[in-house]
Amino acid sequence: MEKKWVLLMKKADFNEISRRYGIDPVIARLIRNRDVTGDEAIRKYLYGSLEDLYDPMLLKGMKEACEIITDAVQSGKKIRVIGDYDIDGVMSSYILLTGLRTLGGDVDVRIPHRVIDGYGLNANLVRAADRDGKDLIVTCDNGIAASGAIALAKELGMETVVTDHHEVPFEQGEDGQRRYRIPEADSVIDPKQEGCAYPFKELCGAGVAFQLVSALYDRFRIPEEKKENLLQYVGFATIGDVVSLTDENRILVREGLKRLRKTDNRGLAALIRENELNPEQINSYQIGFVLGPCINASGRLNTAVRALKLLCSETDEEADRLARDLIKLNKTRQDLTEQAAFEAYERVDSTSLADDRVLVVHLPDCHESIAGIVAGRLRERYYRPSIVLTGRGEGVKGSGRSIETYDMFSEISGCAGYLTKFGGHKMAAGMSLHEENIGAFRKALNRACTLTGDDLTEKVVIDVPMPVTYVTHELVRQLDLLEPFGTENPKPVFAQSNLQAEQVRVFGKNRNVAKCRLVDETGRGADAVYFGDADAFAEYAGTHTAISVIYYPAIDHFRGADTLQMIIREYR
Repeated sequence: MEKKWVLLMKKADFNEISRRYGIDPVIARLIRNRDVTGDEAIRKYLYGSLEDLYDPMLLKGMKEACEIITDAVQSGKKIRVIGDYDIDGVMSSYILLTGLRTLGGDVDVRIPHRVIDGYGLNANLVRAADRDGKDLIVTCDNGIAASGAIALAKELGMETVVTDHHEVPFEQGEDGQRRYRIPEADSVIDPKQEGCAYPFKELCGAGVAFQLVSALYDRFRIPEEKKENLLQYVGFATIGDVVSLTDENRILVREGLKRLRKTDNRGLAALIRENELNPEQINSYQIGFVLGPCINASGRLNTAVRALKLLCSETDEEADRLARDLIKLNKTRQDLTEQAAFEAYERVDSTSLADDRVLVVHLPDCHESIAGIVAGRLRERYYRPSIVLTGRGEGVKGSGRSIETYDMFSEISGCAGYLTKFGGHKMAAGMSLHEENIGAFRKALNRACTLTGDDLTEKVVIDVPMPVTYVTHELVRQLDLLEPFGTENPKPVFAQSNLQAEQVRVFGKNRNVAKCRLVDETGRGADAVYFGDADAFAEYAGTHTAISVIYYPAIDHFRGADTLQMIIREYR
């Protein structure tokens, strides 16, 4: 499917920004394209440090939480942390466990089982805490929607502190006003709640947990380096939870990566080693696509307790064994995903689903934990909003992934009559329904869909139309200032047209690498590499007098020499 190339044209005095910050005008343009404007915001974006983190006491509920936890620690009360089964939940659970133990607290952790318990704090977990004699429950990465469970905890005589980062549930009255439902915990810390003065609302669960521990460490006068050591878990979770990599999150990830590259955690070191990665070169891509999925696989196919045990490993032997187990589990998850994705493609390509603008694919035997991943694969392949449903009878569950031009949560809300339960946001949603309603649900979504052909054409947004001959080693080094890349801080996109691809060579046992020389009308050029169907690229280059490319510049380190190399992402 051909993509539409679109040029981003935001205005600013790029030469002045370049002069003021000692950066190339291209870097200045990229910063503006990410809507970073004003001296303070630009300084923080480029050079933000730990001194730029916000005061945790600005979080609503922080003062009360610190007092409750201080009393619990000093009185010897029994504390239970209840987390979640994904990367963010595991990392925030570990941060609270480590933090409260450092203060001398009597603390343990429970992480819900995806299938047995479902998401977040619930009545069964509250009753289990009561049976185990717990006095205080502290949630992380969940709890803001657990009003019923928290009311039960209060009935049973337990105190509760909620730390979360999700949207606050609300009911919309007939007057159109939203009435937010905050659980009646003894303290609620969530930057998204009304009346919270914290300047940045996009922390992940681990970011909120870190700020709680940070405030407690200040109160107990714990050395600063112990606080900073927790940043590696915050950075890992911030990347893994795919939250906005802007403002404070950029600092948390950047500082977290520095410490992760020299980690003293046996489990993380083993996971890096067993994945055959160089610890000194760990970056956001490797967390997002190699290490993170190993942590997530635990909660998807088994229990996330295994991932938490990895972080708590006391010997290298234990860490190595647990890391290998998680890698095997992730391989199983990958195999299941490939099998389910292939089946989903077959359904779409061979049935009337191919004509739908919103894909609703029922794979009854697909493991429910990978439905979202498969929906994401469908969205990538067909560039349409995609929902994958699993299970049979009254127990059908689904997960959806959307495209920029389709508000999935809003559209599903309009078809809520076919569902027993649903939730989500613009780009993703989860739902439950009876099998007999699948056909009607699919028809209703497509009947209400207003997407046009243009909406259903994927767009590649180009930051800068830049000649490959403009690229220097210094420019590539300056691009590092823009990292970490991710949500709301995408990797820059460069393009040049009217090039010739010369000296094309195909490599790899799967013939998936093509190397060439990109040459302009003057005869000047640069080395380039393309990863994908290399034979198709070679044929295209050989039969066209000129091609346009979308690329990213890099430095190729080979046999002690550093050479500039353009990585071709798209061509036409």
